[in-house]
Amino acid sequence: MKSKMGLISGVLGFIFLSALLFSKAQGAVHNYYWVVKQTNFTKLCTTSTVLTVNDSFPGPEIHAKKGDTVFVTVQNDGPYGITIHWHGVRQPRNPWSDGPEYITQCPIKSGGNFTQEINLSTEEGTLWWHAHSDWSRATVHGAIKVFPANGTSYPFDEPDGDQTVVFSSWYKSDVMDVLAESIASGDDPNISDAYTINGEPGDLYDCSNETMYSLLVETGKTYLLRIVNSILNEEMFFAIANHNMTVVGSDGAYVKPFSTDYLFITPGQTMDFLVTANQSPSYYYMVLTPFLDTDSSYDNTTSRALIKYSGNYTTPSSIPTPPFPNISDSLPAQLFVVRLKSLADSAHPINVPKKINRQIFMTVSVNLVACPNSTGCTVDGNNKLAASLNNNSFVMPSTALLQEYYDNNYNVSHIADELPNKPPTPFNYTTVANMSTYTNEGTQVITFNYGDEVEIVFQGTNIGATQNHPMHLHGYSFYLVGTGSADFDNGTDPGRFNLVDPPEVNTIAVPRKGWTAIRFKADNPGVWFMHCHFDRHTSWGMSTAVIVKNGGTNETSMRPPPSYMPPCS
Repeated sequence: MKSKMGLISGVLGFIFLSALLFSKAQGAVHNYYWVVKQTNFTKLCTTSTVLTVNDSFPGPEIHAKKGDTVFVTVQNDGPYGITIHWHGVRQPRNPWSDGPEYITQCPIKSGGNFTQEINLSTEEGTLWWHAHSDWSRATVHGAIKVFPANGTSYPFDEPDGDQTVVFSSWYKSDVMDVLAESIASGDDPNISDAYTINGEPGDLYDCSNETMYSLLVETGKTYLLRIVNSILNEEMFFAIANHNMTVVGSDGAYVKPFSTDYLFITPGQTMDFLVTANQSPSYYYMVLTPFLDTDSSYDNTTSRALIKYSGNYTTPSSIPTPPFPNISDSLPAQLFVVRLKSLADSAHPINVPKKINRQIFMTVSVNLVACPNSTGCTVDGNNKLAASLNNNSFVMPSTALLQEYYDNNYNVSHIADELPNKPPTPFNYTTVANMSTYTNEGTQVITFNYGDEVEIVFQGTNIGATQNHPMHLHGYSFYLVGTGSADFDNGTDPGRFNLVDPPEVNTIAVPRKGWTAIRFKADNPGVWFMHCHFDRHTSWGMSTAVIVKNGGTNETSMRPPPSYMPPCS
């Protein structure tokens, strides 16, 4: 007990000193102490032991204001190493606390701890945090609520209530065993057993009726609901019976308000909307169901929660349920995406790059890799499933890429090869029938000079199991300037780009057999992970690291590493 108290005292002393050192930062300083540990939960008639933060699922929320600094000390009392990522936080000049395993740091070993510094800058709205090591984020995740800075307000009327709603995947089995079995066979992983809404599966699942999540509302009041999609491998539709939603934000930025009767949201994305309790007092279902236009395996179940009006009334014998788009109908998904637009006003200006000097055309594919005879892979003979960007399946380094980059005096050529700016062999990307499904493997990265104005066009392909891909870039928000079906046409499609009010996001859905274009300015030096936010595709190699070189001044260069980073050996 004495040694444990000494550890806690030392950690708190470090936090206090760090807060003093960074007191010049804009905004307030917040401190959190988290313990990662195994916890038992009973769901779907089965008791499962899962990894949690502070015994909670979903995990604790972080509350801060725009421009604040947050210190989180993560004490790992779990059985294996873990890292934590602050999804959507730019972390200006500070990749050291970004969190992806073997990209910016090595795992926090069992019994160890690490204090991470989260630097909020331009973000405002809802972000989230999650484990970024193997598949442990299935149960290790939570919301980050970034409120307006002092002296400012929401660009809409102050809501009467504010509620986070987190979507998650639930496995009866140990999720790390699910991943290990998939890696051993080279095949698709087993699907989840349920989706949960704020930790509860809902009444369509066994043994789940009494624990279904419910939101209590009062007639005439308006609520801000902050949606976080932490589901591992499926994009989702969400709706509330008899209630329209007014979308006002996504990925930590505001959007022009629009009314909708459904949401489309990918893993990694957040969505903020207002809903007014304007119906007859009763119960109304909130429903979460998957969207997946692919032949890949997926969890085809539905989670439900309740909106319950306060007051005296008879509990309904039949609770209204909202209508939904078809599970494989891509048109409603795409129509929702194109409605997202930035406010782009004087209080919320945007700066879309228009003098592009770095263009990347990036194919995203599901592939095969031949296995050595001794591995026992079983896919189409002796192969394993893989995934690629520009025909390279990313091989995760065995040590932290960021530390290597720093130790080698920022020399990229000493630590990794360069990922090509376009696929090695051009082809008819969405109609090809005879292209090889095999891909290369390697630790290939993208390098930008500080200040580059970047355009990346992600192109879906007809190789392997085709489906949408939610692509996420760490360290940046970027502008979604265009999206469309079929092959990208460099002659005509750029003329349809939205350069006036594109949404500023950090995760986008690349449509099945279609394309998505993003733009950003490379003004955040460091090593930043870019990957598909389907965890199985990240495991298969649909990722790379983006290295942005230092500028010519201290203010445009990476900060040096903190005094302690988790060791790699």
